[in-house]
Amino acid sequence: MPILAKNKRASFDYHLLEKYEAGLMLLGHEVKAVKDGQVNLSGAYIAWKTNNNKSELYLVKAQISPYRLAGKLDDYNPKRDRKLLLNKNEISHLIGKTQQTGLTLIPVKIYTKRGLIKLEFALAKGKKKYDKREDLKRKEIERQTRTLTKRIYR
Repeated sequence: MPILAKNKRASFDYHLLEKYEAGLMLLGHEVKAVKDGQVNLSGAYIAWKTNNNKSELYLVKAQISPYRLAGKLDDYNPKRDRKLLLNKNEISHLIGKTQQTGLTLIPVKIYTKRGLIKLEFALAKGKKKYDKREDLKRKEIERQTRTLTKRIYR
């Protein structure tokens, strides 16, 4: 499963609690642009909208640049909302989770699976500034211990 795009800020800004997978409803030239790696997930999130008593999840503010070989595309919005392909039970479960205080849905990465484009997103809780500092300290300590063990075993 080659990863086409990754949201590097997601794990820095949020505690990722549960991960989910969904398909994306894309236009033809968007599929080619995504497979070409012209996707930016930074600042994107997942929101739910209700149409005719039917709730749906959408990927909001994810930028998919126009495919360079597609020709002229009139009225194309690279940051348009894109529908996530999930069944009713999954949607109702996720909406119930997001209505809890402080939880949101954040896209983590886009990849291909058996020729289809999939989005991995996570149920997340925002980190405080001191949480970020603790994570940076922990990562630095792990890095130092790895270099020390490499020196010892050489």
